[in-house]
Amino acid sequence: MTENEKKSLPENASFPLKPGESYMPIVPAGAKVPELTLRSVFWGVVLCVIFTIASAYSGLKVGQVMEAAIPISILAIGLARVYSRRSSLLENVIITGIGGAAGGVVAGAIFTLPALYILHLDPHPVQTIFICLAGGCLGVLFLIPLRRYFVREMHGQLPYPEATAITEVLVTGEKGGSQATLLIQATVIAGIYDFFVTTFQVWKEYVNFQFIPVVRLIADRARMVFSFDAIGFILGLGYVMGLRSSMILCAGGVLSNFVLVPLIWFVGKHVDVSVYPAVLPISKMTAVEIYRNYVRFIGVGAIATAGIFGIIKSLRVVAGSFGVALRSFRHGEAAQPVRTDRDLPVVSLLLGVVLGAIAVAIFFGHFPVSFTVVTVGLVLTLLFSFFFTSVAANAIATTARNPVSGMTMLTIIISSAVLLRFGLSGTAGMFFVMAIAGMVCTALSISGQTITDLKAGYWLGSTPAAQEKVKFLGVLASAIAAGLTIVMLAHTFQFGEAAAGDLRPVLASPQASIMKALVEGFMSHQPVAYLLFGVGAMVALVLEMLGQPSLIFALGMYLPLELNTPALVGGFLSHFLNKRSERATGERGKTIRERGVIIASGLMAGGALGGVMGAALRLFPWYREDLVKTPFYSDEAISQSVSAILFVGLCLYVWFGSL
Repeated sequence: MTENEKKSLPENASFPLKPGESYMPIVPAGAKVPELTLRSVFWGVVLCVIFTIASAYSGLKVGQVMEAAIPISILAIGLARVYSRRSSLLENVIITGIGGAAGGVVAGAIFTLPALYILHLDPHPVQTIFICLAGGCLGVLFLIPLRRYFVREMHGQLPYPEATAITEVLVTGEKGGSQATLLIQATVIAGIYDFFVTTFQVWKEYVNFQFIPVVRLIADRARMVFSFDAIGFILGLGYVMGLRSSMILCAGGVLSNFVLVPLIWFVGKHVDVSVYPAVLPISKMTAVEIYRNYVRFIGVGAIATAGIFGIIKSLRVVAGSFGVALRSFRHGEAAQPVRTDRDLPVVSLLLGVVLGAIAVAIFFGHFPVSFTVVTVGLVLTLLFSFFFTSVAANAIATTARNPVSGMTMLTIIISSAVLLRFGLSGTAGMFFVMAIAGMVCTALSISGQTITDLKAGYWLGSTPAAQEKVKFLGVLASAIAAGLTIVMLAHTFQFGEAAAGDLRPVLASPQASIMKALVEGFMSHQPVAYLLFGVGAMVALVLEMLGQPSLIFALGMYLPLELNTPALVGGFLSHFLNKRSERATGERGKTIRERGVIIASGLMAGGALGGVMGAALRLFPWYREDLVKTPFYSDEAISQSVSAILFVGLCLYVWFGSL
């Protein structure tokens, strides 16, 4: 390990740079450190395949894709000690980057492809692999021109919670000492805590206080429901996000759950007929059902509009990047940027997009459709993939939450509405639209994961071009593993709901079931809820007019409230500890800040590991949630109180551990 690798992250790593100031990564641009080696590529591919297979099953069973990148970064630290020459920091970045592709590709696959089996369209294994591969490659290709904007130009303006956790794990693990002990301690605490609360029936994971009569009364009469996911992972996530971002995120949830849901209930509680797109009358809906049937679509419209604003803001930097590259190519100049700012050549990117477009066109050409429909399908795929790449990158950089299902729903709705006008419908139309949705979903999933890798690499001093090359390898390995795993599971299980006479066990596939219902409805000429999307668009427009980050607010509107509220607690902890560090000043203040980020990163790492272990247990037929069950679990008052007290205990651990 070189002397450069022993340093901590510079103090300006997470703050906007002052005029004339530049960021110097841990491994400087001029340093020669092993990076793209056989060792790093081999272990990256192996871990990618393993996590892809496990994630595909757990995602289809419970609707939750395993977090891959953070656990793999921890495994990379352990693998580094197996060899006589310990793996370098940059080799561990490559391992994490390749392996992390598993989560992105799997999310794209399981959210869409099982819908084809639920619809009894039974795709060929080659088709499933191609949809994952094409979407993943497009996501990486469209993201690379945005790297400088999101990673360098926005330095210190976006929190990058997941990239922060990965970076802290890699740096602290390499450095060892008391900080490594603190990281391990926080990881173990959160791992055990999150594993038991999400895997077994020890105490309630979600706290809503409805065992208190007045809270229950408000929920029944006004459909105002508070919810809180009391786990360590989201607490750490909120800490890294900071108070401002977590506050705006939670504000979106407040608007959705305490304004829009009660408003819809107030207007519709006397109506005894269903109002599209719901199938139940509003008078018979719970708060959750009102949110899912109406408010969530408003959130999707807000996210899409906020994404448009994000693209407009990034156009200047993207155009500048292409302009510099094209001028160099035209004049034959060998203008090579420094190693830590070197991307794949723009000509390679353009060639990749062209070849990808041709491959997608050939794929669509095998459907019994006209040339016009193939062209329209190709244009929709490319437009949505490019458009949502920016949205996903911004969402991940801000909240570590990628609105995959919402953007995929929007893709299905718009694609169906457009293709219906060209005469496409029925089973062919359903397959065609779901193929588009599968590629787009994978593209935005992998782009969000890729921006995390590139930011971590930027902080540490990796070569972006090397990270980008191996990301394609990770996409290829994960696409093959995910495609074949889904095909094999389709022979053993039923996706969605049990069919009459079919004795195979059922995998719930919740997201794919929603996508199936959407495409089936629209291909049957049902109307589109444009008004709800338009309301969301107006919310995003108002926020932009007020100068506030509309995408964070829109994500808060779309995400369930229980995911936003604990993040806000983490944000407040971060705020007060940073104020404490400012008063302490000097080395003492710096230590408080560093320990706070290390503990928060450990909570995220431990929470991710706990989720992986819980998902792994679900692979065994003997697993049941009540294998470990406390006597008080079914008593809401006691169980929720225990959960709240233990979460407060986690907060106290973060506070005193940082001090």
